[in-house]
Amino acid sequence: MSANDAKLAGLNSLGKTYDFGINEGTVGPSVIDVSSLYAQTGQFTYDPGFTSTASCQSSITYIDGEEGTLLHRGYPIEQLAEKGNFVETCYLLLNGELPSRKELEEFETAITRHTMLHEQMSRFFHGFRRDAHPMAIMVGVVGALSAFYHDSTDINDPEQRKIASRRLVAKIPTIAAMAYKYSIGQPFVYPRNDLDYASNFLHMCFSVPCEEMNVSPTLARAMDRIFILHADHEQNASTSTVRLAGSSGANPFACIAAGIACLWGPSHGGANEAALEMLSEIGSVDNIPEFVKRAKDKDDPFRLMGFGHRVYKNYDPRARVMQQTCHEVLGELGIKDDPLLDVAMELEKIALNDEYFVEKKLYPNIDFYSGITLKAMGFPTTMFTVLFALARTVGWVAQWNEMVEDPSQRIGRPRQLYIGSPKRDYIDIAKR
Repeated sequence: MSANDAKLAGLNSLGKTYDFGINEGTVGPSVIDVSSLYAQTGQFTYDPGFTSTASCQSSITYIDGEEGTLLHRGYPIEQLAEKGNFVETCYLLLNGELPSRKELEEFETAITRHTMLHEQMSRFFHGFRRDAHPMAIMVGVVGALSAFYHDSTDINDPEQRKIASRRLVAKIPTIAAMAYKYSIGQPFVYPRNDLDYASNFLHMCFSVPCEEMNVSPTLARAMDRIFILHADHEQNASTSTVRLAGSSGANPFACIAAGIACLWGPSHGGANEAALEMLSEIGSVDNIPEFVKRAKDKDDPFRLMGFGHRVYKNYDPRARVMQQTCHEVLGELGIKDDPLLDVAMELEKIALNDEYFVEKKLYPNIDFYSGITLKAMGFPTTMFTVLFALARTVGWVAQWNEMVEDPSQRIGRPRQLYIGSPKRDYIDIAKR
């Protein structure tokens, strides 16, 4: 991306006019390069939440919220979810292109052979309280990886970055499964090299040493799709956190731990948990009309969680795939008498047909369907954000690698509009 000299944006400030270059991307909105704004004008831009600010240039993910489009390296998310698998998507995000058969086999082998944790790390889990939230464990354990894998923390070495990237993608499912097992008081289950990525994760979560477990292909495929749909989502809060942490030169394990900590927030990764809690609050299909009425009342603080999206002003393209996956899982498990799921299905029907929801484009989003699906698969709500973190790790790693390799990258240093007291003299305590 470079400034086109023929395209300049003029800014009139305090009687003077300044010109700034306009940078064009492959698709999507162009950006006004204001990097020299302070040097030229002595002023900053003011953009709370950075909703109108491009913090970096990237070739990984493109979102068009108006059209409901999500592309990874140019490939529509629907095609990746339908025709590919998560490991293939990981390769694409990390390397920029879909792998050949040989490249995919090599990558799959590398990921499979890195799934085990250093045995001493199992003792690390026992330092947490029995009732610790699995996300608290994830933040601590992922951050601690840097204490065990010193040979892949030099960010200036491309080979070490590659090893660290693969280790993170491979080990996060093991850490997530161990966090779950620890939270329910069951023994850890070691990964198996004969299972695919999603099946292996489900096996580590739900098998026990005393009996054999056969992972349902339908559930494994559903889990794989969930991972694909959450793999990356442009410069969201957690990804921006990873990039900001990485801009200081921090090791990759610390950066990913920072991303996990950010994801933990209810407005980000906790949205599917919030959606499920809302369904519990509604309680029964009979109560839906009352809550829908409350949702339409602008003076009522009640909000329907799992509907609409900060970025997508159209149907979330991930939600379409997740909707299909949700119904496949419910069909596979034969769940027909769960009051919570009954509420969800009825609410979905209303949201897709009610004039108010359609007009305001408050469609069910991915969090709505993923919460229902994960509950049906047997995961407690405390694990929902953990699964999100597991899937998003590859996106964070890809974004981190891109940031490290960008020669224009500098340490992140946002500025502010200061509204505090101006300079004043210290008053001795006897005179206050």
